[in-house]
Amino acid sequence: MQQQPQSTLEVIYENWRGYHEKLCTCIAPLTNEQLLLQPAARLWPLGQMVQHIISVRAGWFSGTLQDDDEAMTAYMMWGQRDSPARSAVELVRGLDETWAFIEARLQRWTPDDCARTFPDEWDGEVYEVSRSWVIYHVMEHDLHHGGEISLILGIHALPALDL
Repeated sequence: MQQQPQSTLEVIYENWRGYHEKLCTCIAPLTNEQLLLQPAARLWPLGQMVQHIISVRAGWFSGTLQDDDEAMTAYMMWGQRDSPARSAVELVRGLDETWAFIEARLQRWTPDDCARTFPDEWDGEVYEVSRSWVIYHVMEHDLHHGGEISLILGIHALPALDL
């Protein structure tokens, strides 16, 4: 029996999952000292950047899209300037749990579900954002900060994302 070809979205989601796995693979072996590495003194350390990815995933998919989840609510607090440092184990767990939360929704949402909009406040204005927009925005955010993480690792002669 001939297998049904994947849709474009299925390919995009599958590759986003692969990117997530590569991010986890390069974060997992890092020491607490390595998680404090920065590209420059005034810029966020690597571990805080990973926390930021985690908090943004949780914030958009649970908070903005009004899909309440106790674990995601806790993750929304990560990545702030005053957030405590986290170990590589904690960071990978946060990445994996937020990814599982996202992926479960990607697998069940229909095109009509993705067209649904939710209010989001930015710079004092309220905008309606669709699930489709949030999906793309969080994916581009992962890619952007994953690139920064890869750069920090490379600057310090550590294995970066294996793309």
